Amino acid sequence: MGTGADTIMAGRPDEYSPDLLQSIPRSEGRGRLGITGMLPFAGEDIWNAYELSWLDTVGKPMVATGEFRIPANSPNIIESKSLKLYLNSLNGARYESPEAVRSTIAADLGRVCGAEALVRLHASEFAGMPAQGEPVGHCIDTEELEEPTYDLDPELLNDSVDSQSPDAETLHSNLLKTNCPVTGQPDWATVMIRYRGPRIRRAALLAYLVSYRNHAEFHEQCVERMFVDIERFCRPLALSVYARYLRRGGLDINPFRSNFETPPPNVRLLRQ
Repeated sequence: MGTGADTIMAGRPDEYSPDLLQSIPRSEGRGRLGITGMLPFAGEDIWNAYELSWLDTVGKPMVATGEFRIPANSPNIIESKSLKLYLNSLNGARYESPEAVRSTIAADLGRVCGAEALVRLHASEFAGMPAQGEPVGHCIDTEELEEPTYDLDPELLNDSVDSQSPDAETLHSNLLKTNCPVTGQPDWATVMIRYRGPRIRRAALLAYLVSYRNHAEFHEQCVERMFVDIERFCRPLALSVYARYLRRGGLDINPFRSNFETPPPNVRLLRQ
């Protein structure tokens, strides 16, 4: 898993190499969650690429930021290190226009993820790149925790709702840390949870999120795991889980999963 991304290409590092892109079947993570057949959510993986460059037809360097949206119902996710190497391989390639670059990236990402990938390039002095904002909803990070665990424990959500007090709210935490299963590097994120249904005890939800601290799984899989665990233990009538991860290697990944609303605008948080 991810082994192709660990292999240095035989040619020059700036030689266009779409074969660098590596796929990871979504079925691997979803099988561990017991998800088979129809998905309990819809959504997207929203990628932002801040280190994107190529050459025009006379060899002048061009730069842009890229926004890539991969649908949650695609059969594969894209391994992030392989995407970084692939984007680096565009550095020495010549294109007639930004649209030629955009269509090339869209075709390559679509081939690897197995579905149509939406690709936008923001190349005119970065107009249109993700705006900055703050997390929506109430921050739960001030909740008191008793002897927190750093080993993933969904049972922390057991008996965590007040069924007599229905609510509709958005909560967020900046304390999420997970780990890359390929490199072991830490991944930091803000996670936003919007739900409607029995009121969730905020301390229990925070304890559950903190328990991801030693957990190794891809961003997309972590968000889907949160969705499944919250739905199982808290029984909300409607649920969205959205994580905005900090960038690493010029890329950030922002998975969104919901059973009632469409993906949000691509607003970059201040810490990103």
